[in-house]
Amino acid sequence: MDPYSLATRNTVEIVTDEDLRGLLNKPKKRVYAGYEPSGEIHLGHMVTINKLMDLREAGFEVVVLLADLHAFLNRKGTMEEVRDLAAYNREYFEAAGLRDVEFVLGSDLQLNPEYEMMVLRLSRQITLNRATRSMDEVGRQMEHPTVSQMIYPVMQIADIAALDVDAAVGGIDQRKIHMLAREYLPAVDRPAPVCIHTPMLNGLDGKKMSSSGENYISLADTRDVIERKLKKAFCPPETENNPVLQILRYHIMPRVAQVVLRRPEKFGGDREFSTYPGIEEAYASGGIHPLDLKMMTARYLTEIFADVRDRMG
Repeated sequence: MDPYSLATRNTVEIVTDEDLRGLLNKPKKRVYAGYEPSGEIHLGHMVTINKLMDLREAGFEVVVLLADLHAFLNRKGTMEEVRDLAAYNREYFEAAGLRDVEFVLGSDLQLNPEYEMMVLRLSRQITLNRATRSMDEVGRQMEHPTVSQMIYPVMQIADIAALDVDAAVGGIDQRKIHMLAREYLPAVDRPAPVCIHTPMLNGLDGKKMSSSGENYISLADTRDVIERKLKKAFCPPETENNPVLQILRYHIMPRVAQVVLRRPEKFGGDREFSTYPGIEEAYASGGIHPLDLKMMTARYLTEIFADVRDRMG
């Protein structure tokens, strides 16, 4: 696959496409994504991790920011708790295939006078209203936002400059913060980054994926747990926003050359698929039963993350 196709597959937005094409022509290019340390790594995290692996293959230097200070500001735990989780998350990311990349702990990057001066300079430019709006999708308990959560997006903008990256990857929920970065980084004599946005996938119940809702598949889940969760998963006849099809599209097909649907001859026999659109078309036309789709998905998902369970178990 050519670098442009690798960089853009399974994305919902590139800001801007022209900027990305220009960046791909450069001999050296850096991209980053930031992650608030989390107690469990699940398929929601893997959408951007997969994209970073695509970009690494497309010739980018990849930087992963383990954003312990951001998690602290966003009321996700004490500094001690989020630092411990950051180390745990790095192990999982590497086990999942995100290797040969640069990992940076947020508090190692951000607690210095030069960085803090950049945050202050940016904070003079950005209105409180814009900062609040940018946190709508990513902030915790935003019905009662704290001052710390207004610092959060300003720091995220400063991270792009401090890490010296050309592009930022994030879910589409990061869009408002990324647009602030494109608008305001030139005010501190830094170029606007290319922004690469991935979709927010549904949880297994068809609703927003949430750790508290337990509607996700963890990389630590066993084969039995994955099968049990997928058997119960919401899988409507429609293809749009179908969580089982989303797993196939965003997690399985980028990692395998072909999937095989196994079933008895009386139910149509085995079928092979080398592209995701082929699976979607077959399902939409009634050629694949929902349970067969779920079991195929469970089998490949178990195989893909077997190394993660072995390494982390």
